[in-house]
Amino acid sequence: METCIRPGEDMLFLDIKVQPGASKNELTGIREGRLRIKISAPPEDGKANGELISFLAKTLDCAKKEIRILSGEKSRIKTLGIPSKHLEALEKVLGKL
Repeated sequence: METCIRPGEDMLFLDIKVQPGASKNELTGIREGRLRIKISAPPEDGKANGELISFLAKTLDCAKKEIRILSGEKSRIKTLGIPSKHLEALEKVLGKL
């Protein structure tokens, strides 16, 4: 099974590709080692990044402040940092794709 999660010492690195301006927020699968996520917010003034963080926090049942954009703030290709304690929730969500 292809994965988009890289474990760190106390953090998980989640490699993603975002499609902003979609009709709804949804996880669409894993391709080329990246979780594909559609976000309804437009890619302007950080709106898509904010919506991405909110959507993932709700999906993983964690606080928004726990999810950080580590790289790719102005790109569709991003790496997020998520505390390791959410690994089980993340694997459960990815298992449904």
